[in-house]
Amino acid sequence: MNKKEKAGRIQWNRMLKKLNPYTIKKGFRYLRHYGPKEFWIRLHERFEPEEVPYGPWYEAYVPDESELEKQRKHRFTYEPLISVAVPAFRTPETFLIQMMKSLLAQTYSNWELCIANGSPEDTVMKGILEEYMKKDSRIRVSELTENKGIAGNTNAALEMAEGEFVGLLDHDDLLAPNALYEVVKALEADRELDAVYTDEDKVTTELDEHFQPHLKPDFNLDLLRSNNYICHFFVVRRSVVKKAGGFRQEFDGAQDHDFIFRCVETARRVGHIPEILYHWRTHKASTADNPASKMYAFDAGKRAIEAHLERTDTEGVVTHTPDLGFFRVKYPVQGNPLVSIIIPNKDEKETLKDCIESIRKKTEYENYEIIIVENNSTTEEIFQYYKELSQDPRIRLLRWKKEFNYSAINNYGVSHARGEYLIFLNNDVKIITPGWIKEMLGVCQRPEVGAVGVKLIYPDNTIQHAGCVIGIGGIAGHMFVDMPANRTGYLHKASILQDMSAVTAACMMMKRTAFEEAGGFTEKLAVAFNDVDLCLKVRKNEKLIVYDPYVQLYHMESKTRGAEDSTEKVRRFQEEIEYMRCQWIDILKKGDPYYNKNLSLTKWNYSLRPLPGMGRKQ
Repeated sequence: MNKKEKAGRIQWNRMLKKLNPYTIKKGFRYLRHYGPKEFWIRLHERFEPEEVPYGPWYEAYVPDESELEKQRKHRFTYEPLISVAVPAFRTPETFLIQMMKSLLAQTYSNWELCIANGSPEDTVMKGILEEYMKKDSRIRVSELTENKGIAGNTNAALEMAEGEFVGLLDHDDLLAPNALYEVVKALEADRELDAVYTDEDKVTTELDEHFQPHLKPDFNLDLLRSNNYICHFFVVRRSVVKKAGGFRQEFDGAQDHDFIFRCVETARRVGHIPEILYHWRTHKASTADNPASKMYAFDAGKRAIEAHLERTDTEGVVTHTPDLGFFRVKYPVQGNPLVSIIIPNKDEKETLKDCIESIRKKTEYENYEIIIVENNSTTEEIFQYYKELSQDPRIRLLRWKKEFNYSAINNYGVSHARGEYLIFLNNDVKIITPGWIKEMLGVCQRPEVGAVGVKLIYPDNTIQHAGCVIGIGGIAGHMFVDMPANRTGYLHKASILQDMSAVTAACMMMKRTAFEEAGGFTEKLAVAFNDVDLCLKVRKNEKLIVYDPYVQLYHMESKTRGAEDSTEKVRRFQEEIEYMRCQWIDILKKGDPYYNKNLSLTKWNYSLRPLPGMGRKQ
């Protein structure tokens, strides 16, 4: 049996082990929702073996008793009271007790647990709550006269809160013992934080297995508009809650998403703690494990995003994606600005022709120009093709007579461009998406955005680029390389709009003002990392870099440049690496804010970074 067959058999056995009447029933629901083709793709993606299994990783990750004891003894210079608000309704006895015990186990002691009990008829619940109130005065309960729904019950819990900060906890979930300690540690380090959120995972009903960790980026506006990635554990200053308003019943099912939007819109600064501090219990009635069961929740999520866009004076059309709970915001183009497409080229007539023809066929937006920067071509056929192109009033040809320098060539192209918006485009790409300029322009016109990148696909229909992460492979690397293009990746990140630290300039739109404020491409970076460097300069000027997977192109990477195999090329590459290490040492040390410290820097697929002592290299 070869390796491929063995891997296939292992994957099949893993699927069989998961089968039971509930998972079979769930499978049929997903089959009806996605259809046979998409269902099969997602089934394989779901059951692919983890490169670093989460179970053993989590066991090595959690703090041991000696570390927890150190935390109990630690004294902060700033020790705010944190009110943990819990809306309770017909909570199973075991779940209720476990939730309260998770608070009693906290290594930070200045907290209160505010439980609004919306089950006045449940005498067992009432008895348990009274027992725990007697055990610890920090546990407080408001007995409601009726169930007010999740929004109403949560508001009742928030009204009880006396703390400077409030945290949201579901009645059947658990906090890690170091959750509040880590929250206060973050608040002490940055007194302007008005809200913080943590990473989370899921845990089985019996608490015998932790799985599906959600390792989040720092605050990511476009990701929040695509999905409520913040979710749990969310802690917010109580004054912000008062200003934003409480939970709204009309958004039940997505009440957290709506509430989080209104809080972050008001907050001075939103922090992220890249630690797994919240455990989301899944059982048969839970949307965490059965998303198709509550379509009303996803409709409410759509309305929450629409309400947020309206409050922030942002035009956009929100739609569901095939993956329920994940959304697309399509931003309309404002006005009719000129877009300049800049294409460096040397020889390769057929490659350039394919690129130009795909632009002509796939571009619905009319107001664009193409600037081809000719760089020392030698073949007669390319110059003949240039003559043909010169008949098109939209196309201009510039000559760059110096040696190849990607940064300098593009800067030269920009100096002759007339557009308000610039598209940097490789000559070895072919447009797939009709309306590609409209899609990119709608995103790029937003005042907070500096640049937009796209999904690039190899001719064999695998992914070449789905955004860049700083630190991958040493300096920076593309995500989801070689993954089948019809897959969506970890938490669908290959297929949803989100902010990133960088995107490739093989196809990138940038505001001209953002380009000029950043000082253009750094000409010391003749070949490598120039696009990453430019994006980081734009980010330094507090503009967003957006990855937009709704624009797709085929890309034959580096086809015209050749391999980095000569002594001169290797030396230049090392010099460019050294420049990036010196220029961007902070982000390389601290880690990409749009990634997560617990994720691998040697893999492209959001797999876990092995912990010390796990017997595998990081």
